Amino acid sequence: MSDRYADFPSLRCETLDSGVLRIVLDAPRLNAVGPQMHRDLADVWAVVDRDDDVRSVVVTGAGQAFSAGGSFAMIEEMTTDAAVRARVMREARDLVYGVINCSKPVVSAIRGPAVGAGLVVALLADVSVAGRSATIVDGHTRLGVAAGDHAAICWPLLCGMAKAKYYLLSCAPLTGAEAERIGLVSLCVADEEVAGRAVSIARDLAGLPATAVRWTKYTLNNWYRQAGPTFDASLGYEFFGFGLPEAREGLAALREKRSPDFRAVEEPSR
Repeated sequence: MSDRYADFPSLRCETLDSGVLRIVLDAPRLNAVGPQMHRDLADVWAVVDRDDDVRSVVVTGAGQAFSAGGSFAMIEEMTTDAAVRARVMREARDLVYGVINCSKPVVSAIRGPAVGAGLVVALLADVSVAGRSATIVDGHTRLGVAAGDHAAICWPLLCGMAKAKYYLLSCAPLTGAEAERIGLVSLCVADEEVAGRAVSIARDLAGLPATAVRWTKYTLNNWYRQAGPTFDASLGYEFFGFGLPEAREGLAALREKRSPDFRAVEEPSR
């Protein structure tokens, strides 16, 4: 394993055969994304792109979860500190464009919950493999902020505007089977087959002509790049929302395992 990945301590980077790099999200509380992991996920893609030994990438979570989303501690910092909001917003932008612009094909292996910040890589991957019982939730509006991150740039393209609006507005969960049915993920397989299938696909991609695969990815991802202004707006609205009372109420409700009461904190003028 090259020392170049030592700068990303929250990610377990493993070199498999055939030029496949496996990136494992490994953190407490179902691989919750804290400040270090958020920073690492934003910055690792430029390094992967320049690594001549890597021909394809598999991203997964340790244990039985992909990621439970942003950690409560990181979210609380964003609700109270404008400088933290600005930093995390930049990282969120770099993460989305990092996956899109990385020339190497990325395959995600989705087991268990895939939520919020952790969902970004899962769905922006070039090929997404979900277990039948995986739980996919965007989660932003239930937290009290606009659906930013990756949602506006890819959900309408992947599953259509009607489904995107339903799931992003309501935060209704999807199983891996339902996500495949509506086109949100590439493939759905039995839970125990997710890891092996994802690696097999990554090996197949690594064995194809690199220029053909990378230029095909680049061309197709121009659909995402065209949605850049929409993504930028969604990200701005999301992080503006982290400074409002609704986000503080949403976080408190999650911590206390209760239903949020957003009407109690809404300003009368709105």
